[in-house]
Amino acid sequence: MQNHDLIVLGASAGGLDALTAICRGLPADLPAALLVVQHVSPTSRSAMAEILGRAGKLPSAQATDGARIRPGTILVAPPDQHLLVAREGDRVLLRRGPQENRTRPAIDPLFRSAAVARGPRVVGVVLSGMLDDGTAGLVAVKACGGISVVQDPADAAWPDMPRNALLGDSPDHCLPAAALPALLDRLARTSAGPSAAVPSWLLTETRIAEQEMAGMANSPGSVGLPSRMSCPACGGVLNEIEDEARPRFRCQIGHAFGPDSLAMAQQESLEEALSVAIRTHHDRKLLFRRMQEQAAMRGMTHATRRWQAAAAEADRAAGLIGRAMATLRGATKDEA
Repeated sequence: MQNHDLIVLGASAGGLDALTAICRGLPADLPAALLVVQHVSPTSRSAMAEILGRAGKLPSAQATDGARIRPGTILVAPPDQHLLVAREGDRVLLRRGPQENRTRPAIDPLFRSAAVARGPRVVGVVLSGMLDDGTAGLVAVKACGGISVVQDPADAAWPDMPRNALLGDSPDHCLPAAALPALLDRLARTSAGPSAAVPSWLLTETRIAEQEMAGMANSPGSVGLPSRMSCPACGGVLNEIEDEARPRFRCQIGHAFGPDSLAMAQQESLEEALSVAIRTHHDRKLLFRRMQEQAAMRGMTHATRRWQAAAAEADRAAGLIGRAMATLRGATKDEA
């Protein structure tokens, strides 16, 4: 029987310290490969592989499409590409597919693909970060017989991701970052359990992540049931998936959201719409005042009053929307 020979780690805000601590504490003879997703800007140059390689004894590199998965090595997702495990389980794929939880690379696609490819041999680890990426991925890991690990939220610089992972499933281990190297080393030397049947929804979602955006016309299928909400990214119908402790959502294009990520995306869309409305009312006010000046120059008293009233109404509307936006931001801050 094979051991837990694939460790997949996901981190976001504050995750660099945790990842560095883990890599620093792992032995050079670790009999497992590490695949890492850290949320990064799509336009940045990521130095994550170099940082993790300097931190410990394991060689680290930024993943390339088709790279082999080898024990005792670390592969890191590059910016703006999902890092996936190929179905045969011995190499990685890089895909510029739909964003999940408002990001690419995202944690959930890596965890799902690893669960499908290697089943009970996978250890999934969710570290510090905002919102809820990684929660659904850990559910997938456990559904296929793997081990789920969460950084103790009290130990995380940003506890949202670990906390949501705890709410979304029942992780097998919840420890501070300093204790994770010993745990992962022990798990890597422990026999994995028996294989479990891969759920059909997991196969479908893995196929979605394996596609490039240009190929999404050839739909790999859908999961969940249509909701009455639209996708903040593309405007399509969101399907609601209820087969987990917390609902999540995916549109026909493939954009996927946990509830926290969806709420944040909706807020950003709403703020953008309100900003456009404020700018439009300011433009209307400028137009109406110009028309008021022209009417006054021509001695058109009635028209002057009409344009003056219209300018005042546009100014009032812009102020009303501005106050609504401030209230929205205040409410979101209070919830956080």
